[in-house]
Amino acid sequence: MPDDPRQQIQKLLVTGDNRLKQGVAPAKVRESYEQALAVAREAGLEDSVRPLVEIRLADLERLDPGS
Repeated sequence: MPDDPRQQIQKLLVTGDNRLKQGVAPAKVRESYEQALAVAREAGLEDSVRPLVEIRLADLERLDPGS
């Protein structure tokens, strides 16, 4: 089911990870992660997804301070 929030979240996290690996602008990477968190929030899954997003955002900040 393409509208399954868990699948949407996973896709957004993977998109962000891939963008990071490919050297895409940090703002675009952050956008993917924040969209994943927004989908999680709407689906009531924020508590389980937030730690995953926070780790990624911390890594992004470490790699590109001020992003």
